[in-house]
Amino acid sequence: MARIVLVGSPDSLMDLLAERLGAGPVPAFRADLLTEDTAAVVFRPAPMGRKDARPDLAAAQRFAAGCADALLARGGTLRVVLLSSAAIHAPSHHNPGYVKEDERLRDDHPIGSAWRELEEKVGERLAAAGAVVTVLRPAPVAQRDGADYLCRLLRGKVALVAAGYDPILQLLHPEDLARAVCAAVEGPPGTYHVAPASGISVRGALRLAGTRRLAVEAGVQRPLRALASRLGWADPPAQLDAVRHSFTVSGARIEQQLGFVPQRGSAEAVRDAFGGGAGALPAFDPHGMDEGYIDAYGRTLFRFLHDRYWRIEWQGLENVPREGRAVLTGIHRGFMPWDGVMAMHLLRRETGRVVRFLIHPCLIKHPFLANYMIKLGGVVACQENADWVLQGDGLLGMFPEGINGAFTLYRDAYKLGRFGRDEYVKMALRNRAPLLPFVTVGSAEIYPILYRIESKLVKRVFEWPYLPIAPTFPFPGLPLPSKWHTRFLEPIPIHEEHPPEAADDPRTVRRISAEVRARMEAAIQEMRARRKSVFFGSVFEGAEVAAPEPRKGAAV
Repeated sequence: MARIVLVGSPDSLMDLLAERLGAGPVPAFRADLLTEDTAAVVFRPAPMGRKDARPDLAAAQRFAAGCADALLARGGTLRVVLLSSAAIHAPSHHNPGYVKEDERLRDDHPIGSAWRELEEKVGERLAAAGAVVTVLRPAPVAQRDGADYLCRLLRGKVALVAAGYDPILQLLHPEDLARAVCAAVEGPPGTYHVAPASGISVRGALRLAGTRRLAVEAGVQRPLRALASRLGWADPPAQLDAVRHSFTVSGARIEQQLGFVPQRGSAEAVRDAFGGGAGALPAFDPHGMDEGYIDAYGRTLFRFLHDRYWRIEWQGLENVPREGRAVLTGIHRGFMPWDGVMAMHLLRRETGRVVRFLIHPCLIKHPFLANYMIKLGGVVACQENADWVLQGDGLLGMFPEGINGAFTLYRDAYKLGRFGRDEYVKMALRNRAPLLPFVTVGSAEIYPILYRIESKLVKRVFEWPYLPIAPTFPFPGLPLPSKWHTRFLEPIPIHEEHPPEAADDPRTVRRISAEVRARMEAAIQEMRARRKSVFFGSVFEGAEVAAPEPRKGAAV
């Protein structure tokens, strides 16, 4: 029987790996461990310290050097499985959710950079000696005696987290990691993420583990953590990012190439390691949407804003499909994302459906706004997320003008800008979904932008293209009252007229986008021509417009 060498510091996970691999763990590699019948070496790097999630790079390089020298002396081939970490994709608001192995989001995070350096240096040294290297990047493993940051949070009585954030985490069951290692020893080499498809929110994980949550603003925590970490009392400030932003990864590659799929989800991993007991486990949306949160706001704040403050009237709601996929295409004005939120509220209230808007990462960078946008169903704008919504027969919402549309000067508020690269058309074609344009007149008046200032500081801190100046500046959180009018236009069934391959034809995409833009432009100008006042009146004369009851629409 082929022999496997297991190298790493002992704990319950190493004991489990030893049981599955039939190999007793050793803390450090020695040349005599590499015998003629050794087929593979599994290496689990030690952490830099008790409260430092970075790997001990010096120890890892000693392993690589010793293993490489022994392999060169012995000759032959050797499989080396390196247990890296999904933390190589550092937590970031730019993480679109479930990143692939080859994606690189940021290189400035100390923890992610350390894991990347380890992979490169250890992998290069072993490959040069003739080893066949497989890199596994597991999500944080839920184990009671785990030394990493999340395990220590979950097994404590009180967990100090960042206020205003509740990202989705992936936590891997130890049994699943053991199965993945066994598959890697026998399967084709490569770099693979190992993570469950289902995640769990930070709040949900702490609740399931029976840990009390104490939320303190991250800006307050950072200087105190920096001082305490120097004294060895607390984790470095960089660790706080793990409970502020997601670092979720995709397990598609290991499923396709090794046939491995985790059998347990994140909630089950937390329960088994920290919660105990059995029973039904809570379900979490992969991107953090919370329908209870949406409905709670729908009964309170959203209802007031929609029916009383902006007195929104609408037309064409019958054009919105009650089931199946569609791409809602609108315009975004007034700087703040209230027009998208009000459209989402209206559709939820009147049709029972939740539209998932593609959002710019800047909307989930800062506390409270991040929590708000994620729980309302926002997903970071990217092709993969759009495909995920539509392939689940959902409603995808987007603003083709991009972030620049929100910063349009008031004098041009009702002129449509450039529709970017027409990605919305490609998304609809690729997923065989109809296009459903909708327009709103009145939202530009809640924060009429009179002037824009280009600022490097604003771009770096807020990731806005400009600093908008309006009558309520510097209080953009105080939108002005105005009368809104929203119209859902007739759907355009491009999925019936063109095959999915048409998404790769620039001429077809441009033609469809031009038609959508022309319809939206005509609808806006017609509604503006009918509007007699910014604050009063209806533009839908002769049409069936909802009355001012909570379930019927707003007063005119």
